[in-house]
Amino acid sequence: MITAIVFLPLLGAILAGFFGRILGKRASQWITSGLLVAAAVLSWFAFVRYTGQPATTLHLLDWINSGSFQVSWALRIDTLTAMMLVVVTNVSALVHIYSVGYMADDPHVPRFMAYLSLFTFAMLMLVTADNFVQLYFGWEGVGLASYLLIGFWYQKPSANAAAIKAFVVNRVGDFGFALGIMAIFLVFREVSFDAVFAAAPAKAGQTFDFLGAQFDILTTICLLLFVGAMGKSAQLLLHTWLPDAMEGPTPVSALIHAATMVTAGVFMVARCSPMFELAPDALTVVTIVGALTAFFAASVGLVQNDIKRVIAYSTCSQLGYMFFAAGVSAYQASVFHLFTHAFFKALLFLGAGAVIHAMHHEQDLRNMGGLWRKIPFTYAMMWIGSLALVGLPFFAGYYSKDAILEAAYAFAEVDPARADVGHLAFALGIVAAFFTAFYSGRLIFMAFHGKPHDHHHYDHAHEAPLVMTVPLLLLAVGAVAAGFTFYDSFVGHHWKEFFAGAIVPIRETMDAAHHVPTWVKLAPAVMGVLGLAVSWWFYVAQPWIPRALATANRPLYLFLLNKWYFDELYNLVFVKPALWFGRLFWRRGDQMIIDGFGPDGVAATVAATTRQVVRIQTGFIYHYAFAMLIGVAVLITWIFLRFGPPL
Repeated sequence: MITAIVFLPLLGAILAGFFGRILGKRASQWITSGLLVAAAVLSWFAFVRYTGQPATTLHLLDWINSGSFQVSWALRIDTLTAMMLVVVTNVSALVHIYSVGYMADDPHVPRFMAYLSLFTFAMLMLVTADNFVQLYFGWEGVGLASYLLIGFWYQKPSANAAAIKAFVVNRVGDFGFALGIMAIFLVFREVSFDAVFAAAPAKAGQTFDFLGAQFDILTTICLLLFVGAMGKSAQLLLHTWLPDAMEGPTPVSALIHAATMVTAGVFMVARCSPMFELAPDALTVVTIVGALTAFFAASVGLVQNDIKRVIAYSTCSQLGYMFFAAGVSAYQASVFHLFTHAFFKALLFLGAGAVIHAMHHEQDLRNMGGLWRKIPFTYAMMWIGSLALVGLPFFAGYYSKDAILEAAYAFAEVDPARADVGHLAFALGIVAAFFTAFYSGRLIFMAFHGKPHDHHHYDHAHEAPLVMTVPLLLLAVGAVAAGFTFYDSFVGHHWKEFFAGAIVPIRETMDAAHHVPTWVKLAPAVMGVLGLAVSWWFYVAQPWIPRALATANRPLYLFLLNKWYFDELYNLVFVKPALWFGRLFWRRGDQMIIDGFGPDGVAATVAATTRQVVRIQTGFIYHYAFAMLIGVAVLITWIFLRFGPPL
């Protein structure tokens, strides 16, 4: 069953990718979608079968055997894997079905469906990995597939630039991740999860010498691994690729941002919890980076005008929540939010796609308005997704986000030495919750309320076909029910029985989170209601206020609109110097020195010599006789000097 779940998407990718022209557009769509639906159904059986059970390993083959370095290809299945299988396959299956309608007019549908299935296969290989090398295979696989999907419309220069940007930024993180895996083998002489995690306690507190300074071994390894997570999950400093990824088709955005690539870093940290728990300094870094990311991305989302970019920054922010939950040892809440977030974030992206479809590919919120009359079903779905994202009671996000914030507050009691870290995460998380509610309401009110701003598109707006609306309805069920249905299993008093050793927190943060003051439990919902109320006041009751505020606070508005100027800063610090050095080495090093003294120099010398020799060929006999006479004189002179005059 597990083998079928993992390899059915690969089969679909091969059939659509290599035989798409023979099968045709429609057959490619339904073959790939059908195989993903089969994998999704099987994943629920696997979820019921393996949750609460010890890890099981399915050995497929011996992969690498080089001296002491031995790696097998095996599928590891436990509660954490089963949960990820449900998330990945179900969201991917619905995205495949949705794409049948959304991409109906695209001439390259088989290639698109092949890329989607390949992406899903790579993610499934990642979450079922039994060792770090196999994990790295899936890790790089989703990076490659994301490059192909983001740049799918390769005729657009902006799509090509976004794909390259995503690839390059992820290479930065992946370099740290690869170093971390190398360090694991150097220290433990093993790469399998069970062997490394079992040996990790013996290395706790041990240091190594580097340039005369002592560094903690496990802290260094965990920080290197986390650098990889920062790139893949778009955390602050390595986040700049995520908004630009919106250049890909909307189904790609849903798949990348909801269930697959961006959650890989969160999954990896949760999987490696036995190591991270022994490296508190690394956890502190995880907490601070996650909290700052949650705040940063939420602040930028306040003023964005592209409907997909608003949702993209919300993804970045919610990933920050997941990471600072892991940083305070609340891995249960972290993966619970990953689980619920997949449903409502996929719903929001696919709902945004339905809006874009209705508006004939218009994505600017300023050109929308009044759409609730034209597309009432999509309007209702967007409200459900937004309320789940905001975290209002009875929606999925309420249960998982509240668990994270309660854990952050309770962390001061669990680990007093790092109380300030927990307080920082809680404070930034509360502020980000208000921002999240505000920009979610802003999106709804700008797109669906008020007067239409583009009457041509508005007059022709219509509801999406059933093949696009049915996936929205199914995701809405998850956005409502996933929270209260699985709350007790993930973060309730029986979480240990549910996870059965899949995550191993040493600190009992989640248990302490159940005993925080009442105001802590109410604060996220209060912030959600307040944020929605303020957005309604700004964009429905008094729509002149946002423009007035933007004018009165122009520097702050531009600071947020330009995403804290990270792109401009990186362009100044990294891109321009790299181009300058590139041109220097090209013109001075390559052209002037290497080519100048190498092939070009030799060729130029031969040509110059030839030109001088050619000048000797005058065509006059007396010139040649004179040259011969000089030659004879030189020869006789040399003989005299060498052997002396003849006797």
